[in-house]
Amino acid sequence: MFETFFNWLLEQQLFISCAILFLILLERKLLSHVSARLVYALWALLPACLMLANLPDHLKPIHNQFISQFTITPSNPVTPQLSLSWFAIYSLITITLMLCAVYFHYQFLTRLKLKPIATPNDNYKGLRFYQSEKVSSPLVIGLIKTKLVLPSNYNINYDQHALALILEHECVHIHRKDNLINALALMGTLLIWFNPLAWLGYASLRRLQELSCDEHVLKDKSTEQRILYSKALVHCASFSTVGLMAYSQYGDKNTMLQRLNQIKQLDNSSFIAKTALVIFAAGMLSSFAIAKQPVNAEKEKDYQAVMRVEPIYPVQAVEQGISGSVVLKYDISPSGATSNISVVSAEPEDVFNREAKRALKKWQYAPTESGYKNVLVQLDFALDENVKAKDLIEKIKVSSK
Repeated sequence: MFETFFNWLLEQQLFISCAILFLILLERKLLSHVSARLVYALWALLPACLMLANLPDHLKPIHNQFISQFTITPSNPVTPQLSLSWFAIYSLITITLMLCAVYFHYQFLTRLKLKPIATPNDNYKGLRFYQSEKVSSPLVIGLIKTKLVLPSNYNINYDQHALALILEHECVHIHRKDNLINALALMGTLLIWFNPLAWLGYASLRRLQELSCDEHVLKDKSTEQRILYSKALVHCASFSTVGLMAYSQYGDKNTMLQRLNQIKQLDNSSFIAKTALVIFAAGMLSSFAIAKQPVNAEKEKDYQAVMRVEPIYPVQAVEQGISGSVVLKYDISPSGATSNISVVSAEPEDVFNREAKRALKKWQYAPTESGYKNVLVQLDFALDENVKAKDLIEKIKVSSK
């Protein structure tokens, strides 16, 4: 099961990389024309498009009338071989990174030595305030039951008006559940740690969080309040420490400069640019939905395989005397190569899937003008000729007579 997930994850890297690169370019190049809150919201397109592009197989219509069927038997005695697979290496690194993230998080929380304090005023009823000598700028911790942590000397370092603006900024984080979003984004990044764009995308997401919070706080503020807010940000950055970078962006000088520049341009965003971006995003979602629709449905019997690679019978299945079948759905490109391979059904589950998909990737068909979509093949893994496989997909022939 986990190895199937790993293979699926590898198959999604092209789309994930393109989507992250697009969002990074928006954050880096177009924030002067569109709002940071809009670009931040567009990050929801990434999981949405992944869900659309990978609907469960039982939700996808089967349009083929013809299903190819092949039988695979062990050709030679199979002996177990011990090898360290790429999946094992990936799993080891991923688990290590996740354990390190959890360990350092709880180490940080332990060092804070939080002390509960009363709320600064009645505007923050329902929020839990704490203070700590280990922090130098306000920050929010916790995923569900969040806590707003203030430095122990906050009354000295911040005047009343500046503190109110900074607390309003942190309250936006709390109301939007940004800490929970950060945890999910970090988990996703750790799952694809081998993709450098994932780390760049995570950093971009964190910057957009701060920029969008600034926009929310200063939306209806006067010029004097914006100047005061900018000074408060600089003050926070001057006292911030490197150890807080995972929880607060106040110490990142590049992010701080970007935030100050964005504050100057809060009223310069273009309605036309925002509308165009929303239309483009809607078109992107529609394109993924349309991409899943079948084409060339009438020509499915015309394809001819010029080379088939027989799957290797899994060692464990031979040792345990297991036979079974896998139905695969795939596309054939105009050049004759196979792509977009997915398992429609399997019996038993997750026994022959990996070898079936691995072999099908090497199949080659005769070149055609436009290729084929949603081709079906059933691979029957039988230990001997006496094993009779059953059809995993019901085939119904409808006659007009």
